[in-house]
Amino acid sequence: MPEITTDISEITITEKALSEIKKIMDENKLDKNEYFLRIGVKGGGCSGFVYSLAFDNKSREDDKIIYSQEFKIVIDPKSLFYLHGTVLDFSDGLMGRGFVFNNPNATKTCGCGSSFAV
Repeated sequence: MPEITTDISEITITEKALSEIKKIMDENKLDKNEYFLRIGVKGGGCSGFVYSLAFDNKSREDDKIIYSQEFKIVIDPKSLFYLHGTVLDFSDGLMGRGFVFNNPNATKTCGCGSSFAV
């Protein structure tokens, strides 16, 4: 059974990021009762790890489920280890538009900002 919590102290998601996630779900007609945002980390990129964001509708037994405002956010335990303390934000500035991970565990990041090392 997935672990369910309302405490999002492990990862902070800014209002701007939450708003953008909701907007994307609405634009793609994703039912918030059926789909959730999966946040993760996988091997790759020029620094060793890359962040992943995807909408999913199948949770795994060891997932951590976070209820945030109007939808669920799911994180697998391995990713949570690397993301603990991270702030997920959304930027719409001169350097581009997209989600930004501000990860205190990252010891090195690449120039594109989507790859990191710990």
